[in-house]
Order: sequence, then C-alpha cells, then structure tokens
Amino acid sequence: MELALRIKVLLGAAVAVCAAAWAFDNATPLNIKPGYWETTVTMSRSGAPPIPPEVLARMPAEQRARIEERMKASAAQGPQTHVTKHCVTKEDLAKSFGAFDDNPNCKRTILASSARSLDFKLECTNQGMVTSGTGHVEAIDSEHTSGKVKMSVGAGAQTMTVENTFSSKLLGEACPEKK
Repeated sequence: MELALRIKVLLGAAVAVCAAAWAFDNATPLNIKPGYWETTVTMSRSGAPPIPPEVLARMPAEQRARIEERMKASAAQGPQTHVTKHCVTKEDLAKSFGAFDDNPNCKRTILASSARSLDFKLECTNQGMVTSGTGHVEAIDSEHTSGKVKMSVGAGAQTMTVENTFSSKLLGEACPEKK
C-alpha cells in the first residue's frame, strides 16, 4: 500500500474509532434513538504517523523527504474538524454498533457501561503497528451524544497520539434512502 494512502487509512481509522465508540460486545446500549445522525469530530494529533521500518527501508530519499514535509505541514494545521452524517438503525443499537466484531487484530475491553455512558479500552495490532487507547461516550439525552477518544499509534520507535472529541445529534428519525 502506498505510504500516503496508508497514513490516510490510519488517520481515518482513528476518526472511525470515535464514530464507532459504542462498538463493543457486552455493553449496555446507550439510550439513544435510531435515525439519521450528524457527528462532528475534532481531531488533534502529535508526533509523526508511524511508518514501518520495512517501508522506510524501501523508500527513496526524495520520497521520504516529501512525506516528512507533508506530515509537518499537516501537523502545523492544528486540530481538524470533520462532520459526517450516518444512519443508525435499531439493529445497530441492539448489537451495540458491532464495528470491530470481525477484526481479530483488536481487543476491546469495557471499563464501564450504562444507558448514559460507556468507557472502553481498545488495543489493535496490524502489520507491525500497535494502536491502543481509551474512550468515553456519553448519551446527553436520547438525541445527543458526546465523547472523547485518545489513541496512540506506533511502529517501532515512532509514535503518534490522536485525540478526538466529538458530538452527535439526531437529525431525524428517518434515514435517507440509499441510491
């Protein structure tokens, strides 16, 4: 996989953890309504995205310099905010958003769970990269949630920390039809 794409996938995965923070077996489902939701995620990061040593070894010096320059420029932008809209079904709620159910590389641990909040720990290992962190999700009411997820992503001596805060609100009880 091309390095720039791998970095985008890695950062996307960190954001996805926020959107799927409810995704754990044996958790008490949060008391929220199914429907069409909007989630605003603000992501801050520190450190450089980890690049596995075998990838660095194969990379020409010019390419490595370009990647490092892009990473510095991206880090200098400061926190980045993204807004997504997604459908949450009754089935999603019933299975507590099983987003990581089929990933054998991840271990999820529920630290505390109730209809109003969820605290969790997540550890994943994939292709030499280790991702670990904790999160908190709160159901403010049945139409609003908020939370925070802090993850460390590392490969060898390189580590990047990603901290996400998010809030979600119900836009409507009906989801748009898929085209």
